[in-house]
Amino acid sequence: MKGFLLCFFFLSASVIFSQEVVCTIQDKELFKKKITDFQTINADSFGEFVKFVGLSFLETPYVAKTLEVGQKETLVVNFHGLDCTTYVENVLALSLMNYTGKSDFETFTKVLESVRYRDGVLDGYASRLHYFSDWIANNEKKGFVKDITKDIGGEKSLKSIDFMSTHRDLYPFLTDDLNFQKIEAIEKVLSQKAIWIIRAENIKENEEKIKDGDIIALTTSIDGLDITHTGLAIFIEDKRLHLLHASSSGKVTITESPLTEYLKTVKNNTGIMVARPSSEAINKFFTSPDNN
Repeated sequence: MKGFLLCFFFLSASVIFSQEVVCTIQDKELFKKKITDFQTINADSFGEFVKFVGLSFLETPYVAKTLEVGQKETLVVNFHGLDCTTYVENVLALSLMNYTGKSDFETFTKVLESVRYRDGVLDGYASRLHYFSDWIANNEKKGFVKDITKDIGGEKSLKSIDFMSTHRDLYPFLTDDLNFQKIEAIEKVLSQKAIWIIRAENIKENEEKIKDGDIIALTTSIDGLDITHTGLAIFIEDKRLHLLHASSSGKVTITESPLTEYLKTVKNNTGIMVARPSSEAINKFFTSPDNN
């Protein structure tokens, strides 16, 4: 594919990852620079480290659909163009990798795959965690985040999830009938699972319970959809909660107004989910016999 370096990693038989990685030479160079720069970060907590990694992407252009590459699902590494989800995924994967004590690109791709795909395994288009409430739940299962929404003022919510299957024309990979059927099956499961939401009007009274580096997901009233946007929590000079995110308006940035005010400008927003990143499981992940 023009403009891309197609990297193949053939790992030992004992390793569960066998990856086809799509990246540019420039992205691999930027990865090296970031890993070097991260050595100077002095953070008091994992969440604070996540925040600093997130800040390292400031001004990076917003680019939609960077994962829709080629004719089959591959592990795409792109640091030069991010949407809101790939921004959060890259930040979390880089942060987790730092806590392994490793700095090689192959290790990063293992961690990114584990974050991005169901149960950590790339197995076709439907294995990608397309719905972000599902992304939170599956990464909580892996031990990479904890959904704290219920504990900090959340209310239980249940709705039918079917946006992808009812908007099939928006997703090129869903022209494949098998992909479509798998996504429909996932949606049926998600439709039976309640999530917890901090309603927009209740965020301000609970924002002090949120910490720098927490993952913020914006819930929506749009039919069939759970989340419309995501980013990272950050407290700035005004001591209020803001959103550090890959904005569809053009780049990775920090909202000028506090989150509560920003949400008033987001059509159909109902509130937020909050997931707290955790580094505890990553060392267990790499000490597992399957991953040595």
